[in-house]
Amino acid sequence: MDVTNSAVVNGSLQISTEVIAKIARLAAMEIDGVKEVCTTSGMKSILGRPKNVAVDLLDDVAEITLHLVVYYGAKIPPVCEKVQENVKAAVQNMTQITVSRVNVVVVGVQVKAEPAEME
Repeated sequence: MDVTNSAVVNGSLQISTEVIAKIARLAAMEIDGVKEVCTTSGMKSILGRPKNVAVDLLDDVAEITLHLVVYYGAKIPPVCEKVQENVKAAVQNMTQITVSRVNVVVVGVQVKAEPAEME
């Protein structure tokens, strides 16, 4: 689904939900404590490719769902709150599309890799 902005002078503007999903993924990855925005087996695009961010649009208002793996030791509620704030701000600032909700599902925890010891 695309969002059409009729306020554009000299033509039209369409922003793909895939672009919104990419912005959301990158914004989530900026938050300390997030290891990855991961793919879940139950989320597939129309073409059968795995999706890691779901974007639902209704009347030019987006609801975004992300599945995350966080680092072990990170305080999950504050990390998720920061992800929600950053994703909402990034999508709204870059696309001027209203974001009504950012749903975060934590699907895993991973230990940070230790740096290799110097010999």
